[in-house]
Amino acid sequence: MSTPDASRAHQPVVRPEVPLSVLDLSPVGTGRTSADALADSTALARRADELGYRRFWVAEHHSMPAVASTSPGVLLAHLAASTERIRLGSGGVMLPNHPPLVIAEQFAMLEALHPGRVDLGIGRAPGADPMTAAALRRTVEGLGAEDFPAELLDVLHLLGQLPAGRAASAVAQRLRATPVPAGTPEVWLLGSSTFSAQLAGELGLPFSYAHHFGTGITTTAAEVYRQAFRPSEVLDAPHLMVSASVVVAESQERAEWLAGPSKVMALRLRSRGALAPIETPEDAEALLADLDPVQAAAFFAKVAGTQIATTAAPAAAALRELVARTGADELIVTATTYDVADRIATLEALARAW
Repeated sequence: MSTPDASRAHQPVVRPEVPLSVLDLSPVGTGRTSADALADSTALARRADELGYRRFWVAEHHSMPAVASTSPGVLLAHLAASTERIRLGSGGVMLPNHPPLVIAEQFAMLEALHPGRVDLGIGRAPGADPMTAAALRRTVEGLGAEDFPAELLDVLHLLGQLPAGRAASAVAQRLRATPVPAGTPEVWLLGSSTFSAQLAGELGLPFSYAHHFGTGITTTAAEVYRQAFRPSEVLDAPHLMVSASVVVAESQERAEWLAGPSKVMALRLRSRGALAPIETPEDAEALLADLDPVQAAAFFAKVAGTQIATTAAPAAAALRELVARTGADELIVTATTYDVADRIATLEALARAW
């Protein structure tokens, strides 16, 4: 396990009032491998653990050259064994891709191995293109995720967290997730829409909103969640976490330069519908320079790539404004940079400034 060295032992840690967490996609850079990306995620998780971040979540994406995180359960087992205190979770498991029993047993296993450190964040998006999603599910049926609420209830039942007044499917009622851990993973509903906000509230679950997607409805979703909330056995009051994409550097200019690859990624995602490997800041600068300046300005005004790219104090101020605007109980930050050292530097700077 990682042990902080003496030079890091006296660095400030994240304060507990509004905890900060980390979302990581295991991004793959040009000229690098998936193994490199997973090693980077391990280094990032270890440093987040040392700095006192509350959670480290990994995503589920499939058939995307830019993302190495395809199997959250497998990656979380490795990260949990490589860290000491930080909670590890999925941000998230895309439930329509999997039978509820498989997910319940994976996370029951993780909880049994690492008691009190496991989060199960669940989403309803495919995390893939339609063809890949159909291959994962071995059918083209259900690609619209119409069965998601019922599948979610089955997972909650299998983990012993079914809200009062709700019923699992007849099949799930005859099953039990094993191994039986001493506790249960903390289940979160993830979303980027008011649908997920409403469902999370009705089921009395903590809710994590993907503000870093730039949907423009973050405050609306927060309000819908709170208005819909019904107390449950796992939660007495609404508990909201909001994400933000952040890159912090020693100067404004360098932060914006480091955020260049995220702009190229956003542009390619919008134009091609796929995530290509992350460019270096140098190559991203050259690619962005070739764009029509008027069209580029209009595009990035709507799709920033990185929402906050600045020095530590302004970044912390922007995050505090996000908390004030949404009433978030927690924040989770994500960064898209070519070099993991820049993501680690962002976490270190936020820990000092927060």
